[in-house]
Formats: sequence, C-alpha cells, structure tokens
Amino acid sequence: MKFISIDEAIKNGKGKVALRGWIYRERGSNQLKFLVLRDSTDIIQCVIDKDRISEKEWNDADKLLIESSVELEGEIAKDKRAPTGYEVKVSKLNVIHFAEKYPITKDQSIEVLADYRHLWVRSRRMTAILKIRSTVFGAIHEFFRKKGYYEFHSPIIIPGGAEEGPTLFEVKYFNQKMYLTQTWQLYAEAAMFSLEKIYSINPSFRAEKSKTSRHLTEYWHTEVEVAWFNLYDLMDLCEDLVKHIIIKVLKENKKELKILERDVKKLEPVVKNKFPRMTYSEAVELLNKKGMKVSWGKDLRTIEEEKIMEGYDTPVFVTHYPKDAMAFYKPKDPKNPKVAVCFDMLGPEGNGELVGGSERDTNINELIKTLKKKGENVKDYDYFLDTRKYGSIPHGGFGMGTERMIKWICGLDSIKDAIGFPRTMTRFKP
Repeated sequence: MKFISIDEAIKNGKGKVALRGWIYRERGSNQLKFLVLRDSTDIIQCVIDKDRISEKEWNDADKLLIESSVELEGEIAKDKRAPTGYEVKVSKLNVIHFAEKYPITKDQSIEVLADYRHLWVRSRRMTAILKIRSTVFGAIHEFFRKKGYYEFHSPIIIPGGAEEGPTLFEVKYFNQKMYLTQTWQLYAEAAMFSLEKIYSINPSFRAEKSKTSRHLTEYWHTEVEVAWFNLYDLMDLCEDLVKHIIIKVLKENKKELKILERDVKKLEPVVKNKFPRMTYSEAVELLNKKGMKVSWGKDLRTIEEEKIMEGYDTPVFVTHYPKDAMAFYKPKDPKNPKVAVCFDMLGPEGNGELVGGSERDTNINELIKTLKKKGENVKDYDYFLDTRKYGSIPHGGFGMGTERMIKWICGLDSIKDAIGFPRTMTRFKP
C-alpha cells in the first residue's frame, strides 16, 4: 500500500491505511498493545491484537519503546476514547528501528529539556510551535512580495556596528577584527537606492548579557527599508504586516494553537482594531499617573513597557524617543531636536518591544557628529556616509524580532521556545 500521513488518514476516516512514523506513547498487556503513532502531521492510536499478527510481529511490538520508528497497515475507524478521535486496528507491523530508552520523561526541568533540545524538538509542543513559526515566515514573505518588495540579503560579517558597540560579537577575519551583524540596516540603506522597497529575514546577533525570557543572542530579524516613506507610512506598513501574520496563523494553525492551549480570543482584537499611538512623552506622563516615577530621557525598561500596555489588547506604537538614547541613524525631529523620529511597537500580554523603526537621518554632518559622540570610528562607516552624497532622499525602515512575534502569537513563557535551537548568554549547545 501507499503510505499516507496520519492527518490524511484521519481525514479519510475509514478503510485500510498504511502509516509510518515514531512511537509517541506505548502501553499494553500480554494480549493487546496500544501504540500512539506520531508523524509530522498528527498522532493516532494504533491497537495491536496478538491474534491478528504474526508471532515475530508481536515479539517486535513487545520490544517497542518511545521513539522507535515503524511502518504499519490496518483499518482506521472512529473511536472517541482515542487521543485524536480515531484508531487503527493493526494488521501488519514492520519495525524500522528499535529505540533505546528515551531520556526525556514527563515533568522534567527546563534545563534538562534544553540539554536534550535535539530530542525535545520532536515533542508535540515544539512541533506545534515550529509549524506556527513556518507560517509566520511564510506570511512575512507573502505580505511583502504581494506589495512589490524585493528580498535583499546583506553581509553577516561586518566591519562596524549599527547599534551599541558593547553588544557586538567580535570575530577573527583572517588577520582583521570584524563583527557579526546586529542588523542589515546600513547595507539595506545602500540597496534601497537601487530597489526602493526591500525586506529580508536574516540572522542577527546581539552580545547582550541578558538572561530574560525575551532575549536571544542569535535571532531571526525581519527588516524593511523603503524609499520616500515617513514615520507614519512605516507604522501603517508595520500594522498591516502584523495583522497579516495573525490572520494567516489563525487560519492555518488552528490545530497547533489548540495543542498549545492558546486562547485565540486574545489574538482576534489585533486583526479587528486599529493599533493606538502615543509619543514617548505621553508614555512617561502615563507611567507617572500610574504611580511609576519615570524621568524624561530615560529609556523604557520591560517593567515600564508592561505598565504602559495594561488595558490594551492590541500592540501600541510609542513614538519620538529621546534622541540621545537612540542609534546614530535616527534623525532629530525638526519640531523638537530633543527627540528622534522613531517608533517602537509594544506587544500586549507582557511581550514588550516587538518592532523598532525610524526615518533615517539624511544629514551627513549630523551622522558624523553622532557617530563621534558615541565613540565610533567614522572611517568604518565611509561606505554608509557615501550614500548621503549621491541623490540622498527621505526614507525609513523597521526591524521586527521574529521570535518575539512568535512568542506572543503562541503565548509562550520564554522566547527560547520560539526557535528550534536557542542561543543565549548561557546556552550555546546543542
């Protein structure tokens, strides 16, 4: 028989099926064996009756442990008692590999699961998350392609930073000192003059000494750069992107969201409602009204972001942060030089900053002045400054922490579960 997926078998609902996969659960007696088979699509209960198969097959079934790989044939039928509502009465069994005793058992610590990450990715929970992750990536590509954006790829190894110097990962590049990229920002601005509307999803690296549930040292960065856009165009684009992602996940990942016990009602307002907008100054005023003493000019921490988001069921844009606290390429607001023309998009349910963006400074003298003020070697940015000498135009862009978006959508406690193999300050293997 032709093998089909478990999902296909369940959709068929009856008749003879041939399945293959791994043993997810096993129990039984000296007459019946109950195996829960899993593949990438779902799980299904399979019943082996000693009287219906050969002696060799029964002996093989008796030796099966969790994660053994098998092929089997049998009749599928509805059974309300079974985990997914269907059961296969097995008539033929072929063991591909007898697994050793599985090292992961119920209720193990987060650290043990991290040590066995190469095996834990097989769990139903991680499988569900990774499927949603795939949908998110696909939705991002679909959104930008449909709007006529071009996918552009920038170098991973770069001569200088775009954010704070202390968060750079240094690498030896032959006989020179180089760094792993924090963002495609500077190269994207150069490419924008060619393609005008560009996006990418690439790895970024931040050597942040942080052990929070929101930080990774290596993450996938969704970034956009657009010619002629101002701050409000960027926020409109960002909001439309987020809504598109949520719509795709709600449509395509109902099963996975259910496995994760995610309350989808918390995501539905995101699709229906406009995202509120406030300035940094208004946010500081709000925080002080709520009893948090925050002085103007202070960058907002997670605790302040969470306090701002109380009562909101959609993301919120906070704009015009203090210029001195921002990256060098974010321009001063002509109406108020103390603030930069920029935004952060904060996520509900305690998810903090999900997206950061800004218009780009087109004043070469201001860029040089800010770079020197931040202690950067201006020579490292010669190529970037050149872009301001030849036909400079208004433009802007934003970057989204894709794992932060996935963490929020899935309702995860930690960003570490939003990626197959997380890299953090203390975790670099497997």
